[in-house]
Amino acid sequence: MSDFTTRPEILGTFGVVTSTHWIASQVGMAILEKGGNAFDAAVATGFVLQIVEPHLCGPGGDMPAVIYSKKKDKVEVICAQGPAPAGATIDHYTSEG
Repeated sequence: MSDFTTRPEILGTFGVVTSTHWIASQVGMAILEKGGNAFDAAVATGFVLQIVEPHLCGPGGDMPAVIYSKKKDKVEVICAQGPAPAGATIDHYTSEG
């Protein structure tokens, strides 16, 4: 397999924030640099994304996250996606074609 990638390699010794928009990532990183924690940075990043990419995210939307708990020394996935309507069944969508 080739080492070529179209994505930048992000390395750091202090912390890192990534998102789909550079301004949101920079705001999150500024929060870390001012003493905030990862959750503070994530919230700030999310608020900025609602402004710079309103077509992709907004309040009350889905929130999948991959987090690392130092206390548990474990990576965990949070799937805070809203429930589907009761009528959203395979049978219903199959009948719709």
